[in-house]
Amino acid sequence: MTTFADDAALVGGRRGPAAGGVVLALVSAVAFGLSGALARPLLDAGWSAGSVVLCRIALGALVVVPFGVRALRGQWSLVRDNAALIGLYGLLAVAGAQFGYFSAVAHMQVGPALLIEYTAPAAVVVWFWVRHGHRPGAITLAGAGVCALGLVLVLDLLSGADLSTTGVLWALGAMVGCATYFIINGDDSTGLPPISLAAGGLVVGTAALGLLGVVGLMPVRAASTPVAYAGVTVDWWWPLLALGLVTAAVAYVTGIGAARRLGARLASFVALSEVVVGVLWAWLLLDQLPAPVQLLGGALILLGVVAVKLGERDVAAVEPDLKL
Repeated sequence: MTTFADDAALVGGRRGPAAGGVVLALVSAVAFGLSGALARPLLDAGWSAGSVVLCRIALGALVVVPFGVRALRGQWSLVRDNAALIGLYGLLAVAGAQFGYFSAVAHMQVGPALLIEYTAPAAVVVWFWVRHGHRPGAITLAGAGVCALGLVLVLDLLSGADLSTTGVLWALGAMVGCATYFIINGDDSTGLPPISLAAGGLVVGTAALGLLGVVGLMPVRAASTPVAYAGVTVDWWWPLLALGLVTAAVAYVTGIGAARRLGARLASFVALSEVVVGVLWAWLLLDQLPAPVQLLGGALILLGVVAVKLGERDVAAVEPDLKL
C-alpha cells in the first residue's frame, strides 16, 4: 500500500519543532540550488557531466552511508526487501536526475534548466492519474495548465529564441528523475528509514555511473584547469568538494530532516525555493540571469506547482491507497 507522509510527521514519536524544520528545508534548498552554478565552470573547463555527477554522488555517499547504516539499527532485511526500490531510486532519482540536470547545464543556462526540471510535480500528478486513476480536481488541472504556459515562456518559444534542443531534452530527462524522487519518497509503507533510502540510492547511483564510465558508455573526462566564480579563480578540487559535501551530503540529510519535522506537503512547498535559489546562485557566481520573459515563465511554473500541490488534498481525501 502506498501511503503518503502526513504533514504531522513524527520525529522520535512526536512532532519536531516547526521552526527548525523550516530552517533545515531552506538549508537543503540552498545546498541543492548551488549545484548547477558550481558545476558549470567545471564543464566549461573540460569536465564531462558524467565525471562531475560521479564525483558528487560518490562523495555524498561517503558522508551519508554511515548515517543510513545507523538508522537501520541492524534491520538489514529492510534493505533486502526493498532492493528493487533502492535500485530504481539510485538509477533514476539520484543518478538520472543529476546526470540529466548537469548535462542540460552544459548546453543552456542554469536558471531555465532548473525551471524545466521543476515541472516534476505536474508530471507526478499525470503519473497517478494514468497509473492509478487519481483524477485531479479543478485546482490541480488549472495548476498544470499554468505550469505548461510557464514552460512555454521559459523556453521562450513565442519569440523564436535559439534554445538548445539538446539542453531542453536533458532537462526534461532530469524532470523524470525528479518526479521519480517525489513518487518514491512519498511511499512510507516500506519501513525503510528515509536516510537509509538516500544512502542506498547514492551507492547505487555511484556504482551505475562508475560502470557506465568503465565500459565506455558514459564519457569520463576531467581537467586540472583552475575555474572562476564571480571573477575569483580557484583550484578545480574546491568546487568538486563542495558539490559532494554541500550539494549532495548536506542537501540530502537536511532535506530528509526537514520532511521528518514538517511533513511531506509543507517540506515540498519550502523546497520550491530551490528554483529561486538556483537562479540567484547562477546570477551571483556566473553572471547568468534568465531573460525577463523566462523569469515570468518561472514565476508561473512556481504558481502552477503550488496549485498542483494544493489540489493533492482533494485527491488524497477520496482515493484509496495504491501501490506505486
